[in-house]
Amino acid sequence: MTIWSATTGVAGGPHLVVIHGSLDRSAGMLKLSRRLDREFRVTRYDRRGYGRSTPHPGPFDMDGQVDDLATVIASAPEVGRPTVLIGHSYGGNVALTFVDRHPGAIAAVVTYESPLSWAPWWPNDSAGANAVTWQDDPEEAAERFMRRLIGDARWERLPASSREARRREGPAMVGELTDLRRSVPWQADRIGVSVLALRGEHGQPHHRQGVEALGELLPHVEIDAIAGARHFGPNTHPDAVADRIRSFLAKALRSG
Repeated sequence: MTIWSATTGVAGGPHLVVIHGSLDRSAGMLKLSRRLDREFRVTRYDRRGYGRSTPHPGPFDMDGQVDDLATVIASAPEVGRPTVLIGHSYGGNVALTFVDRHPGAIAAVVTYESPLSWAPWWPNDSAGANAVTWQDDPEEAAERFMRRLIGDARWERLPASSREARRREGPAMVGELTDLRRSVPWQADRIGVSVLALRGEHGQPHHRQGVEALGELLPHVEIDAIAGARHFGPNTHPDAVADRIRSFLAKALRSG
């Protein structure tokens, strides 16, 4: 099954790959990628089971995510090195797992509120945890997940076609979130690159705790908060997120 991707920006520059979260798609990272491709080569892609990479037969586990990302990186046109991974939410775990399994291939990683849902302290009433309880009805799980994240009123205002598209992506969401809660996808001592772990100033307490935990777990990490932002900061505050990424990479790529 082909994974859809697109590469834009400065040919020959450092290659940034942006990775979207659960029940999202590459379009959710478009505002951020447009600000970064003014000086970097930027690839965004729809992960398996989402957007233009659907329908997909699965499996929707981390092994498949890492394999897809390897293919996306290898097939990106006219890219330079080094390569940097930028992951929002679940996408941050894809990025860290890729570094774990492909040491030396990646120069740096940026995460934004990546869930540590396998941790014993992660709440059982989060949007993702609630969705997993509906795994026998993945379309209903997807709708409940979206309602938790954006609110009932905004969900009802979405065009019927958009609501149905999100419901059809339920199997991918349930599969990957169930897999993430079941096992630890990456080992902290195997993340040998510089990591910038971001969160929104007004994010949920468990996301704040997750970013603080990364600060304690990872050997080479900076943590920071984006003023005024919540969980969807890369979309709602793309200028601030892009500026923070630029300042981080100015140091990380020079030291690398």
